[in-house]
Amino acid sequence: MSAGDARVRIGLSWAFLGVLLFSFSVPLTKVAVGGFDPVVTATARAVIAAAIAIVFLSIQRVPIPPRHLWKPIVITMLGAVFGWPILLAIALQSTTSAHTAVIAAFMPLTTAIFAVMFTHERVSRSFWVAVAVGTAALVVFSLSQGGLEGGSIYADLLIIGAVISSSLCYVQGAAVTKVMPGWQVISWVVVFSLPVTLPATVILYWATKDSYVTSPAEWGALLLLGISSMYFGFFAWYRGLALAGVAHGGQVQQLQALLTLLWSALFLGEVVGLGTIAAALVVVIAVAWAQRSRAPSFVAPEE
Repeated sequence: MSAGDARVRIGLSWAFLGVLLFSFSVPLTKVAVGGFDPVVTATARAVIAAAIAIVFLSIQRVPIPPRHLWKPIVITMLGAVFGWPILLAIALQSTTSAHTAVIAAFMPLTTAIFAVMFTHERVSRSFWVAVAVGTAALVVFSLSQGGLEGGSIYADLLIIGAVISSSLCYVQGAAVTKVMPGWQVISWVVVFSLPVTLPATVILYWATKDSYVTSPAEWGALLLLGISSMYFGFFAWYRGLALAGVAHGGQVQQLQALLTLLWSALFLGEVVGLGTIAAALVVVIAVAWAQRSRAPSFVAPEE
């Protein structure tokens, strides 16, 4: 095994760790929105992550990123801090965690598409065939199974928007990892968002707290979202993408939908119907096909 192959394998392992942590995001958000306003759930998790980031950045005495990196960091912030969490939290008020997992299975495919668009990575014709198969599976599922398994067109559109936001932030954030470690990227992302997330969390929490009865489980879910999904998950994920490549490393994310379905059934008691499982498997197979159909063009970077 060459040194480049070894780095890719290590990168895929880091990417899987990130996906494992991300897979708890949907069920944890489902729990959290039972006791918090959905926007508070989204902004508070970023505030929690920023508190941890400030400690790490201070201990390591990391300087503020140069101005030419601010644009991709801000784009990453818009997707990771606002787009995905807010749209997801609102959607989960009217749909199930299991239903959301099926549509979110499209994320590795959209991530690969954005990687091709922004990094000009070469892909084969069969890649686009796989894109069509995955898209068709999602459309058929959303139209035929949504009403039967806890979905709605409104919620599905929100989830699709969340997926697009997340995919874009993955690609932009991974681009910054070429010049700084992944943990610094996500650290600056959540710190840059503090002027918005901190006052928004405080104001919205006090304005809506009388409308919710919050249990320890919901506080715990919110805390875990900030620590795991919003912060440490990105540590592993960005390191994995830096070593294995965005499109190549992104294929590991095909496992996220199945893991989320598993957690939804185990921890939330949600009924995962055969239609949901079948749709998830079709999408996962299509994503795997698309990733394996990419033309080889990535060379793992030296550490």
